[in-house]
Amino acid sequence: MAMSKSANIYSRQAWEESDFPILCNTCLGDNPYVRMTKEKFGKECKTCARPFTVFRWCPGARMRFKKTEVCQTCAKTKNVCQTCLLDLEYGLPVQVRDAALKLQDEMPKSDVGKEYQMQNIEREIANSDGANPVGTLGKAPANDMLLKLARTAPYYKRNRPHICSFWVKGECKRGEECPYRHEKPTDPDDPLADQNIKDRFYGINDPVADKLMRRYSEMPKLNLPDDKAITTIYVGNLGDQITESDLRDHFYQYGELRSITVASKQQCAFVQFVSRGSAELAAEKSFNKLILKGRRLNVKWGKSHGASGATVVREESVKSLEPVPGLPHVVPPPPEDFFNLSAMPAPYSMPPLPMPMFPRPVGAPPLLGHMGPLRRPPPPPPHGMPFPPGMRMLPPGAMRPPPPPFHHHRMPAAGPPSIHYPSQDPALMGAAHGKVDA
Repeated sequence: MAMSKSANIYSRQAWEESDFPILCNTCLGDNPYVRMTKEKFGKECKTCARPFTVFRWCPGARMRFKKTEVCQTCAKTKNVCQTCLLDLEYGLPVQVRDAALKLQDEMPKSDVGKEYQMQNIEREIANSDGANPVGTLGKAPANDMLLKLARTAPYYKRNRPHICSFWVKGECKRGEECPYRHEKPTDPDDPLADQNIKDRFYGINDPVADKLMRRYSEMPKLNLPDDKAITTIYVGNLGDQITESDLRDHFYQYGELRSITVASKQQCAFVQFVSRGSAELAAEKSFNKLILKGRRLNVKWGKSHGASGATVVREESVKSLEPVPGLPHVVPPPPEDFFNLSAMPAPYSMPPLPMPMFPRPVGAPPLLGHMGPLRRPPPPPPHGMPFPPGMRMLPPGAMRPPPPPFHHHRMPAAGPPSIHYPSQDPALMGAAHGKVDA
């Protein structure tokens, strides 16, 4: 089979020429104004070895340049992206999709068989609308496994640049201008580090597919509640766009609805059915595969109204906890007479404290509260009038005698001093025996 461009035979006519690639949303990127370079018959397809039109573009800022790897005929045969070779509808590897749909790979491995099958596929594509995959893949219905593992949003992290090998060796001198990632590489023994385009296309020995299959086997299952009266389903992760009418339109197909309660602040809703059979059917069909307006919703069984929650709380509170080793023992409570208060008499009251006896200076004014309010001395009588009785005229230049010193407390009587504090009581512990200081 001649593969030169100058050969004027059928092989030259079978070379593929296209105006736009077949890509998934992840590979295309989030830039609506993406610019591509187009090269007719730039490379050979990595699966059928036919020359095809190669497209090259950058999906976004700080992303690596990407290009198409297989021709459009091979991409339409498997319904995959020309770059990442993942399914266009579910975003999954071919091996996972074929295992879920129970499809057998019928692609021939010889060059003659590939050429013959490509002619049949091109004829079938020309007779179809081009929107749906051809062959047995287009006739296969949706599967529970595919709906649970399907990727609903683009994964732009897959478009990041490769790791800089010079930075790993400590020899990169570009710094922030380096277009590659300065990160530590993963374990070379990791199966995800060894991926092959042909294995991905034919669906054999794909490490990504094996990882997804293990994830599906470990997914939680929705168990039926023991209470047969429960007919309510909890729906979470609603967001702001999903309304009550959207939930009603979806869940009404499983049976008659009793009520739908939407909690906008918690972004959840409670869908109650009339019969238990309708609720079980809705939970089975919607668990881990309900997608409304591009959002994957969480579906669980509701809880019964009553003492279910109180019973759980009571059991948790009653359940005994195991002691932690190494901790000290519990401190015993203090004795009743910890402060030795039993020795004090019951009607014990502290006597009033005496005021200190300091001599007052001569001519000081009297103290308030003890001598009554201050009073001004009576004014002298007018000129020519006699003094009242008890008052006498002082000669000019004479000084009034000072008043006697005032003591607002009596001197204590002779004898033992009084006890003012409990610590001064000789009967108590710690008191000084003998003479007690006042």
